[in-house]
Amino acid sequence: MNHASGISPSVIFALGFTMMLGPFAIDTYLPAFPLIAAALGVTLHDVSLSISVYMMGFALGQLTGGALSDRYGRRRVLATGLAVFALASFGLAQVQSLEALLWGRLLQSVGGGWIGVSVPALVRDRVQGVQAAKLFSMIGMVAIVAPAIAPAIGALLLEVGGWRLVFVCLGGYALCLFPLLQATVFRGPRKPPGGADGLSFLARYLGVLKTRSARPYIFWQAAAFGGLIIFVTYASYIYMEHFAQSRAAFTGLFACNIVAIFACNLLNRVLLNRFEPRQIMFAATWLQAVSGLTLLLVVLFDGPVQAFLPAMMLYAGMLGAISPNIQACYLESFPSSAASAAAVMGAVQFGLGGAASAFSNLLPEALLSVVACIAACAFASLACMRWSRRSASL
Repeated sequence: MNHASGISPSVIFALGFTMMLGPFAIDTYLPAFPLIAAALGVTLHDVSLSISVYMMGFALGQLTGGALSDRYGRRRVLATGLAVFALASFGLAQVQSLEALLWGRLLQSVGGGWIGVSVPALVRDRVQGVQAAKLFSMIGMVAIVAPAIAPAIGALLLEVGGWRLVFVCLGGYALCLFPLLQATVFRGPRKPPGGADGLSFLARYLGVLKTRSARPYIFWQAAAFGGLIIFVTYASYIYMEHFAQSRAAFTGLFACNIVAIFACNLLNRVLLNRFEPRQIMFAATWLQAVSGLTLLLVVLFDGPVQAFLPAMMLYAGMLGAISPNIQACYLESFPSSAASAAAVMGAVQFGLGGAASAFSNLLPEALLSVVACIAACAFASLACMRWSRRSASL
């Protein structure tokens, strides 16, 4: 691992544990929704608004944190993001109303955005090209553990101390990352900020958007991510209502997709020893489109869950081969403004992903509608792939 990437395993795991904070912030409190709704005197739908608020705030946090990171340095922005996230989490453990919950989640997500945008920038500061793709894969394999275990951790915390303990633990997790990052990622003398060039926020982001070769990657990542967001939004409906699976079976079926993403992350790292990142993500994008078409056929012919699950696993798994390579290729164009570039990609990814999920709510509540949206995202990825090829040839 150390030889392949030029980065020590301790740094890889530290960055991976940092990336886990985002999924933990979303998935750990999901089992607590009924208890939160009862405590605040609101409905489950009201509490679910906190997820939408978090995604919007996360995008906002990335946009503000990206330019600040390029101008003032990774350490300051990442440390400030962790502090804001921790303070907001401790505040959420004390809320007594829905309004306070939503405002707390907004503040928490802004801190999360500052954290999330710093990790890809730290990768780009150290390696590029194939090595960057390998490092993104390794970080992804660590971070993907979070959505697999977060609901179980949340359920355990509910048994131990109630829903407020979930937010206390999130704050504690953020605080524990301070010494971990200091001992690994930021070990050694401080480096001066590399972006003190007088550029304004707007100039930095306009510079990213004006880079012709980078634009397709932004929407390519958003399209691939959007399909997975739609699936996660409707996973309980798909497996528990349409396919009539038990709650215990649903947990296993959902975990299969996490396993698929982890396996494809690992496979991607192996393939990078023989193929270029662009070759791998081209093939993975085609396979994701094929799996999207397969899902449509399974639903149209009223196939069983045994036919739906492998196609869904392939669809989700391909994100493990698409995302690391897209990030590596995209950030190649931004040696001195990696955080700003990562902020643009992250904001578009979460913004369009959330929009795709919201749009799917307007369609008839049927599996065919959900799968059609998932497949549409895969076909949009294909279109972005063709756009990327045209941009590269200009």
